[in-house]
Amino acid sequence: MKLIYTALVATVFAAPVFADSHSAGDIAAGEKNFRKCKACHAIVDDAGEVIQKGGKTGPNLFNVVGRQAGSAEGFKYGKSLVEAGENGLIWDEATLAAYMTNPVDFLRETLDDSKAKSKMSFKLRKGGEDVAAYLASVSPAASEATGDAEAPATE
Repeated sequence: MKLIYTALVATVFAAPVFADSHSAGDIAAGEKNFRKCKACHAIVDDAGEVIQKGGKTGPNLFNVVGRQAGSAEGFKYGKSLVEAGENGLIWDEATLAAYMTNPVDFLRETLDDSKAKSKMSFKLRKGGEDVAAYLASVSPAASEATGDAEAPATE
């Protein structure tokens, strides 16, 4: 009984710490690691301000956190990613980090389909949590949902 009480007290006191830490990644490190993503992706806000210059092979990643997968206007996604979004996949930091590590495996597991494919061939072996935290920092929709009024980072 004493062990249960101790665990309960520890959980109660630890809860505010976990609630405040909505990001497991390092935003500054993620901004630096985003350089690997810039060959295909840009970050351009709704007003047209360029936050990160980049390619157009991949979709604009502004406001990606909190967005339904495969749903950004003006981009032609692969069938599997669109299906994952239609099945309820909403990007958050954890799912983005997992997707960046191995997009094909992520979609195969998410869809429970061994034939699922991804148009994204790049695999970010390290630093996915950091890049996801950086993308969250430039996603005002995600900040509004968490009550975080921090302004997006700029290049």
